[in-house]
Amino acid sequence: MTASLTAGLDRIQDQIGYLVISEEGVLASAGELENDEVTAGVMMQMVRTASRFRLSGAAEPPFKRMSVILEDFVYTVTVSGQKVFVVKRQNNQQEPISV
Repeated sequence: MTASLTAGLDRIQDQIGYLVISEEGVLASAGELENDEVTAGVMMQMVRTASRFRLSGAAEPPFKRMSVILEDFVYTVTVSGQKVFVVKRQNNQQEPISV
C-alpha cells in the first residue's frame, strides 16, 4: 500500500522530502521529512484552517493545493481524497531583475 501512496513523489524535481498524511497520522515519509510528526501536525492544522474558508453555496473544497514559501524551502501541500501530500523542495526562486 505504501508504494501506491508514494508513487511519483520520489521523482519530483528538487524534492528533499515528503509526507503522506491522513487524519490518523503519517502514512508515509522520506528524506528530510522522514518521521517528522511535528511538520505533519503543523501542515494538517494549516489544511484544516484553510478548509474552513468556503465560498457560500460551493460544494467543492476551497482549495486542492497550497504552497508555503520560505526563504530556503517550499512546502507544496496537495489534498487528494482523505490524504494530504506534502513535498519539501529547495526554493530556487530567482530575484526579479530590475531594469
